[in-house]
Amino acid sequence: MREAVDEFGLHLARVENRSAHTVRAYVGDVVSLLDHAVRAGCGTPGELDIAVLRGWLAERMAGGAARTSQARRAAAARVFTGWAHRRGLAAADVGALLASPKGHRDLPSVLRAEQAAELVVSAADPHGVRDRAVLELLYATGVRVSELCGLDIADVDEARRVIRVFGKGAKERAVPYGVPAQRALDDWLAHGRPKLAHGTSGGALFLGARGGRLQQTVVRRIVRAAALAAGLPHTSPHDLRHSAATHLLDGGADLRAVQDLLGHSSLSSTQIYTHVSTERLRAAFEQAHPRA
Repeated sequence: MREAVDEFGLHLARVENRSAHTVRAYVGDVVSLLDHAVRAGCGTPGELDIAVLRGWLAERMAGGAARTSQARRAAAARVFTGWAHRRGLAAADVGALLASPKGHRDLPSVLRAEQAAELVVSAADPHGVRDRAVLELLYATGVRVSELCGLDIADVDEARRVIRVFGKGAKERAVPYGVPAQRALDDWLAHGRPKLAHGTSGGALFLGARGGRLQQTVVRRIVRAAALAAGLPHTSPHDLRHSAATHLLDGGADLRAVQDLLGHSSLSSTQIYTHVSTERLRAAFEQAHPRA
């Protein structure tokens, strides 16, 4: 069982090119599954059956697991049993019969357009030039915080106002940005970055106080501080991503185009923003229409 888990983790990372976060989550789920299987009398992955898989999920549910966590566990189990079957460790893919509980998805937190505008101009000292560029680019592009921190100067095409982003699974995409973000980037590259850069800074676009690549925790602090300075509720970089997507759809952007911009592999991940737009429209109707 231990050897199977180790091989499965390597397969996820090296063959399927899953993110480190996904590998950790799936391997943790499989360890939990196999621990349950051993207690149920299984000695090898080939002895798993659908009853063991369902029993494992039922045990987790009885322990108070959320439906979203259960859905991820079911997905991890299916990936593992499929891999075990292809690897020759099991005669059949028993996980193919495992249904996945649908998790409830809360609508994401979204700023109004004027709130987003207030936030991106609220960067505080001592790194106001950098923080303004970070905020402008986050909202302009809707990139993930990890993608922003991974940007190099070479990934910025100033002539076309496009950045090259490497998203989940190392998938590359091009994302456009507007004039305000370009002005903020120009200011950062001309007046801010040279003051922090040193020999070991490399080609990183955004730098921390000591000249190394800007860390995600710092970006979260930047967004939180800007929201506080603008008198807005607690806001995260992902809230800016949600806001950018929703404002694009509000402005008439095509759902498929927004999917490509965000780097979603599935259109269903992008469709959540259509629900946000609908709810905002409903709220406006109920507040303003005399016969609402």
